[in-house]
Amino acid sequence: MAKSKPAKPAPAADAKPAVHPDIRPGQSIELLKELHILTREGQLNQDSRRKLKQVYHLYQFIEPLLAEVLAGTGDLTLADHGAGKSYLGFILYDLFLKSKEAGTVYGIETRKELVAHSRELAARLDFPRMKFLDVSVEESTGSAELPDRIAVVTALHACNTATDDAIRFALAKQARFVVLVPCCQAEVASVLRKNKNASFGLTPLSEIWRHPIHTREFGSQLTNVLRCLQLEAHGYQLTVTELVGWEHSMKNELIIARRTDAPRKNAMERLEKILEELNLTELRSRFAC
Repeated sequence: MAKSKPAKPAPAADAKPAVHPDIRPGQSIELLKELHILTREGQLNQDSRRKLKQVYHLYQFIEPLLAEVLAGTGDLTLADHGAGKSYLGFILYDLFLKSKEAGTVYGIETRKELVAHSRELAARLDFPRMKFLDVSVEESTGSAELPDRIAVVTALHACNTATDDAIRFALAKQARFVVLVPCCQAEVASVLRKNKNASFGLTPLSEIWRHPIHTREFGSQLTNVLRCLQLEAHGYQLTVTELVGWEHSMKNELIIARRTDAPRKNAMERLEKILEELNLTELRSRFAC
């Protein structure tokens, strides 16, 4: 008679769950739980898996930039605008800066309760080189709590004109790199809509935004084109790509700008021409600066 196999011992009640295969080695499980990416049991649901994939994919683009700055200067400053709960800042610190002796992440967010929570979490996780400011972008540009120069500026899903504010901050701080994932670009679309009747008599291109859904989509596309021209006019070289597949996010465009101090000669001229041709000259102060 064959001997029965011995039963496997039951796992101890306090045994730690296995690390999820979607999570990077060295990633703080406690951090992911605090950011509600992991459940208290250490599990991922569909929404949190999608969010984690977006942040990790963005990290793949940003990590080489951080390494380049740190290797070149021995230090690193990063300002994350419209930080919200500071998902990006915490992930960057945890995966890149935590093991290093230099480098500071600044989270800039106007909602005081989110800033207070981020400060408390950074202290609890012993992330001493994470700082959080409850100020607007305009206020942060002149804030004594920030250095005169910032190496890397990020804005992940900063809504509407918050991305433009982050660009102005980056220009003022002479940032080496600017990383943007724009969101909810409503301002240009609203001006297109307001001036629609007048535009019909100016240019046949107004047919592009005659219908409301086209106004919204064209306005969003045009906003990012103007931003790219603005950055190129100030000496940045651009890479424009998609962040993740469209099945994960419709706000999918990733703009990475590298400062070269060699402005594209005709960038501002083309920007001005677009504003004139599309009857958007009232936005000149936002983009042509």
